[in-house]
Amino acid sequence: MTIGAILRDKGGDVFTVGPGEDATAIAQALAQHRIGAALVRDNQGNILGIVSERDIVRAVAREGAAALSRTARDLMTADLITVRGETQVSDALGVMTNHRCRHLPVMEDGRLTGMVSIGDLVKARIAEAEREAENLRAFVTAA
Repeated sequence: MTIGAILRDKGGDVFTVGPGEDATAIAQALAQHRIGAALVRDNQGNILGIVSERDIVRAVAREGAAALSRTARDLMTADLITVRGETQVSDALGVMTNHRCRHLPVMEDGRLTGMVSIGDLVKARIAEAEREAENLRAFVTAA
């Protein structure tokens, strides 16, 4: 299964925040949308980075309550790890493991087409394993 197949099912909407939004507003938005990360975009729509729940928690652990006034630009990871639509789910899981990240923006020709989370990939792998098991059962019963 490919990342593109996941996006066809889930859609390509990606929640974004501006670089000047503070950690409190970002945390509230992440909780409201029940997501773990948001891309950071400037006014022209350029992707500047990604900010996650982990980024906010680590800042609070380092700085205490003062971290809640830090901006997305201060908290974000600027070096994005991305995948393409044709990337296999197993390869994307490897990327997440190697880079210790839980969200991957999906890019095609420099354009954002969606974002997948570790949950999306695990769900896809489970569905794939269930399909394989069902196919094996059907093969054995037909034989």
